Amino acid sequence: MENKELFHLDNQLCFSLYACSRAILRLYRPFLDELNLTYPQYLVLLALWEKEQSTVKQLGKLLDLDSGTLTPMLKRMEAAGLIERQRDKTDERVVIVTITEKGEAIKEKAFCIPKSLLEASGMTVEEVQALNKVIKQLTQQVHSI
Repeated sequence: MENKELFHLDNQLCFSLYACSRAILRLYRPFLDELNLTYPQYLVLLALWEKEQSTVKQLGKLLDLDSGTLTPMLKRMEAAGLIERQRDKTDERVVIVTITEKGEAIKEKAFCIPKSLLEASGMTVEEVQALNKVIKQLTQQVHSI
């Protein structure tokens, strides 16, 4: 690739990932709106559906969110009855986040969200998983710099 082509928008991986992310979020929006969730709240629920409980610190690391972003969101989710937050009895600095029955009940309604992406992509499950693996490798590599 010539130097001048390096500055073509179509050759920018960051732009392709950005545009793809925005398109996926537009696809998810009607489903998330129906569930009264924001995308980051959906990510928190995905993590808790998998583990049932987590510390705020673990969630922040997993979702790549700082506590200044995560804590207010968790407070709103707690007010909505989706999660509970409690200080660890052995270490008051640690806050444990647990999914509630109401938060768990949303899981079944949310199955349509990943299915919608798979259908819209025109790709097989294996192709989407392979792409996801490559993107995770790239993310890990860039984070390590």
